[in-house]
Amino acid sequence: MLKNTPSLDLVEFVETQILPRYANFDKAHSLEHVTRVVRRSLEMVKTTGADIDMVYVVAAYHDIGMSGPRAIHHLTGGKILAQDARLRRWFSAEQLKIMREAVEDHRASASHSPRSIYGKIVAEADRDLSPDVVFRRTVQFGLANYPGLDREHQWQRFREHMDNKYSQHGYIRLWIPNSPNERSLAELRNIIADARMLRKQFDQIYDDETR
Repeated sequence: MLKNTPSLDLVEFVETQILPRYANFDKAHSLEHVTRVVRRSLEMVKTTGADIDMVYVVAAYHDIGMSGPRAIHHLTGGKILAQDARLRRWFSAEQLKIMREAVEDHRASASHSPRSIYGKIVAEADRDLSPDVVFRRTVQFGLANYPGLDREHQWQRFREHMDNKYSQHGYIRLWIPNSPNERSLAELRNIIADARMLRKQFDQIYDDETR
């Protein structure tokens, strides 16, 4: 019989030792973000039949590699998980290998599909595609990582990112059929296709974040 919640002692460990580390990352990879990814990942356990403890830990560690260079944070995060000896209390070596690969595979820009259902779950959960969340995280990332750019150059970066990642020809892929993300992505693409509407969304969020 599948468990409905992660093991209590595992939750205590993650909530006291792992999640607080996200307070040191930028707003787009904050504690609020990882908490949302954890919640969305756990919601997919019933429909996928995945082990809830493994799902929980993969979600909790998925962006922990932001402690190093962002470009390889998925690889760094996988290494951190695999080398965390404390996890051996709950998981076998084979489970830890699968979980490491899931963290490595979660990036939307990955050149290959996730190697297991765990990678697919966290990749899907990481893509909160409601337009406001996507737009706000993108603006927040631009302000945090390119503080020298003025409004127009931030807009240019924002628009290019939307086109490259989320538009009809963007690289984002969804891995769990019939997920809420399918509807959100369609809505997002409709806004991206309307340059005037997209600029309005950007300006509102930019003003809010820089006020």
